[in-house]
Amino acid sequence: MFHHLKVAQAMATSLIGGGHGMQGTPYPKQPSKPIRLYEMEGCPYCRRVREVVSCLNLDVEIYPCPKNGTRYRPEAEKLSGKAQFPLMVDTNTGTTLLESQAIIDHLFLHYGNTGKTPSTWQHLPEREIKGTLGSLVSGMRGLKAKSTNSERKQPEQNLELWSFEASPFSRLVRERLCELELPYVLHNVAKERWQDMGPAVMRFKPGKYLPLAGGKREKLYGTTMSKMQVPYLVDPNTGIKLYESRDILAYLDQTYG
Repeated sequence: MFHHLKVAQAMATSLIGGGHGMQGTPYPKQPSKPIRLYEMEGCPYCRRVREVVSCLNLDVEIYPCPKNGTRYRPEAEKLSGKAQFPLMVDTNTGTTLLESQAIIDHLFLHYGNTGKTPSTWQHLPEREIKGTLGSLVSGMRGLKAKSTNSERKQPEQNLELWSFEASPFSRLVRERLCELELPYVLHNVAKERWQDMGPAVMRFKPGKYLPLAGGKREKLYGTTMSKMQVPYLVDPNTGIKLYESRDILAYLDQTYG
């Protein structure tokens, strides 16, 4: 029952945010070297950047920096000189940026289809208001480290998570990864067309689901034995591969909590 309540809260957060980060380009311009984001899952400014990353269907490395965090927060502060998030490091362009709007403009410039930031993503202070409300609705999860660094295991390799920003089930997993300060590669697989709409077990299009040929989702579809469902977590440190959010949360707590 408690898990269902958290799912409902995460869904409300997505609705408050207008569903941004649900749809994405099927043919993203992936950077040759991974972009690094130092951020907090529950931060409205960080969420705004993740929404754009999801819309562009980019793969990025996430280094969680929750409050009281001791793993990557000091590293981020050393890079930028401030305790401010999100922080983006793009070694493809030699760029290190603070400020969500500056990061968004950079992403559209280098990895968008037109090289320009769409009007939807320009100068939107009201989105931070909605983002703050969304964080409150979600119980402020993904903002504070669960325990001290010495009490938790550190993975040798980054975990991998297939997700998209507006997915309530994926949001729960990202919150826990942040609270445990677990670094991970975020593979965004936002919905690419109307046939992708609806939950995995009940999509709007009847019949067998087939991803868009050559699209971002097709890669995951083939990787996971012809199943298109998020969240999907792979832990190269243990060989574990999991779908359901409840199972993933239990695994993360047991293995790294």
